[in-house]
Amino acid sequence: MVLFVSASTMSSPASSSHENPGHSGSRAPFGDDSYEGIDLREVFARLIRGLAPTLGLAALGLAVAAVIYLLAGPFTIATTSIRATFAFRGFEKGEYPDHSKFQPDDLRAPDVVIEALNRQKLDTSEEAQSEIRAALTVEGIIPPDVIKTRDRLRAAGQNPPAYIPDEYLVTLTLPRKFPLSIPQRGLLLNDIVGAYQEKFQRTYATVPQAFGNAFDTLRNADYFEYELILDSEIQNIASYLNQQLEQARTFRSSTTNLSFNDLLKQTESFSQIRLNETLGLIRQNGLSRNRSIAMVKMDYFLRTLSDQEQKALEEEKVVQDLMAKTQERAQNYVLGIKSQATQQRSEAPILDQGLIDSLLANDANNFLVRRALTAGLEVKRIQAEKAQLVERRKNMESFLKSTGEDQSAVIIQVQKSLADLEASYKELVSSIRKTQADFSKQQFADAIRISMQPVTGSFYKSMVVAAFIGGFIGLALGVGLSLLGVYIGGGKREAQGT
Repeated sequence: MVLFVSASTMSSPASSSHENPGHSGSRAPFGDDSYEGIDLREVFARLIRGLAPTLGLAALGLAVAAVIYLLAGPFTIATTSIRATFAFRGFEKGEYPDHSKFQPDDLRAPDVVIEALNRQKLDTSEEAQSEIRAALTVEGIIPPDVIKTRDRLRAAGQNPPAYIPDEYLVTLTLPRKFPLSIPQRGLLLNDIVGAYQEKFQRTYATVPQAFGNAFDTLRNADYFEYELILDSEIQNIASYLNQQLEQARTFRSSTTNLSFNDLLKQTESFSQIRLNETLGLIRQNGLSRNRSIAMVKMDYFLRTLSDQEQKALEEEKVVQDLMAKTQERAQNYVLGIKSQATQQRSEAPILDQGLIDSLLANDANNFLVRRALTAGLEVKRIQAEKAQLVERRKNMESFLKSTGEDQSAVIIQVQKSLADLEASYKELVSSIRKTQADFSKQQFADAIRISMQPVTGSFYKSMVVAAFIGGFIGLALGVGLSLLGVYIGGGKREAQGT
């Protein structure tokens, strides 16, 4: 490779002064191609003269960059992304359906990652889990129109309200040499979102697994315990149905053709017809596998209820004492609202300190009233349960004194009644589960969905970009050398002739 400097750049000062008589500040005539010492014809001539070396340098830079990127490919980073959209009740407030706080990082929770790794049959060691969780990022996507609206509010001097994105970008960033192929990374992200969907369905949409398992609990229980367990179970079922009825008063299942109101009525009928018959037989005959042990259980349960009652009474007393202290202070209620128009200055405060103190005092009083009501109801509930247990104990004690009676006939009758009761109970629970399943499909069908399938940055596309960057650098280098009059190879002969 031979480099030389063009002879045109080595002209003598004399010739320069001869060609530019107006060097003292006079300008070239209008229309002349040269101005202020730059000759455009000379520039173009140099570019054309060095065109071949310039193209050679560009091709060389393109090839070198492509080879370097190809060799460094295993050490580069590969990014795989997926989009997930959320839409469920309470999400606009940043809450789950049970009013707990929504966190975008729940998508990368440890149990979700473990479930996704198990689905792909990958390594689930703590080290692998930590690497995958560290490579996962969850970012909210804010539409441009929302950004413009918030910018306009800020420009107008207003504070924009908190915005919770409903679409999130889940990104998995790992080295290309990581022992996880590109297709597996996309499937892993799919499984992460799928595991989170199933977790959401289990938590907020599906009936809990413990629901409707009363008879499984009573397999080895004594007869007198049936009343305790089944009464509590019926109350839980009624409470659950009332809660669902508040959310969907007009919903009717396509599978069972029942509404939650219909199920609530069926529960009441089940309690009045089936449950009362069985429990009545047990209480009337004082049935028990061992009445002495039954008395011991009741005594312990009574002691537990007495402890709970004492604790509830103490809590109620504390709340009532606080309410009495707050009532000693004068109540300052808000009788009117100050008008901003009456203020002479726009910066004048609208609320004074007395008004703020009054609002805080009223809010504290309302809080204490609610706490007092809750504490009082809890005391009454425990006392009622205690009174029922005392009555059951007296009934069992009366049968304990009578000895030598044959209970075989009554036990057969009760066993038959229990079999019918269990069949009716399972039918009721099955109807509730099927109705809730249809309601969940309707309400939470689009609660969490994938809005963009996994996408991984192409290795060859990145290599092409790197090659073009290398080619551009080579092209720029060739152009710069040509403008400086430095040529490569073929320009040697021409320079010597000059």
